[in-house]
Amino acid sequence: MHRSGLTELEAVLAVARLGNFRAAATELGMSPSALSQAIAGIEARLNVRLFHRTTRSVALTEAGEQFVGKIAPALSTIRDAIDAVNSHRQTPSGTLRINMAASAAHLILRPVVLEYLRRYPEMKVDMVTEGRLIDIVAGGYDAGVRFAETVPGDMIAVPLTTELRFAVVGSPAYFERYPRPRTPDDLRNHARIRSRMPGGGLYRWEFAWKGEVLDVDVNGPLTLDESTLMLESARAGVGLAHLAEWHVARDIEQGRLVRVLEDWTPTFPGLSLYYPGRRHVPAGLRAFVDLIREVGPVSSSHEHA
Repeated sequence: MHRSGLTELEAVLAVARLGNFRAAATELGMSPSALSQAIAGIEARLNVRLFHRTTRSVALTEAGEQFVGKIAPALSTIRDAIDAVNSHRQTPSGTLRINMAASAAHLILRPVVLEYLRRYPEMKVDMVTEGRLIDIVAGGYDAGVRFAETVPGDMIAVPLTTELRFAVVGSPAYFERYPRPRTPDDLRNHARIRSRMPGGGLYRWEFAWKGEVLDVDVNGPLTLDESTLMLESARAGVGLAHLAEWHVARDIEQGRLVRVLEDWTPTFPGLSLYYPGRRHVPAGLRAFVDLIREVGPVSSSHEHA
């Protein structure tokens, strides 16, 4: 977050963390030229180069590594002091940065985020979506959203949604060509849209029946790593897709998709908002948490976006 008086130091940390001037400028709400000038200004006063720059990469020099190692903890202390003062404001202001998967962003956008902006017009929300689980503190985020079971143990977690359930779906045109599967074993005779995990591995579809849990290795003509693309492909009749129930609810209701194996799909822990257990929680984050608790767990069985 950009703070007056700390621009140059924040710029150094952002470039060091992201390894890219343009990405750092975007994060700080600055133009690339302004960020470059800030870096050049502090290098000129220090009379030392902090970064090696090429047309393709940016990396810290040895002096830069030492400098970042010293200023990062100090800036963290300063941020905490500013947040502690801001926590006394009746109306929060500033920017709330949250990291989450794209599917989570779709689910909470309308019932939580847009309501938050309506209530607190002096706040801005910067939602960054990515599939991989990251260190939100090192990444400069105020909070993250992930499945409850994946939240790091040293974080404070606030339930954000009800339990999550997945659905196996196909288009009506697809089922004109193939019979509906009655058990997961029948899937071997079906085309399936494969899902690539953030770490690179392929997701094995999970099922349960009367306490027995099983997963199915998926083969199919198409592999994707984004749920919206999987949904579009299932609508087009490419094959069966395994997607979050909320993501396909509207298509099922309107007849664009047909659900199968419903009795075999188990529930999973829902999503949680999580953040560091700091002594002083920023006013903007505290207001966001209070709103989540007021709204109650968002239903994960219906689409909200």
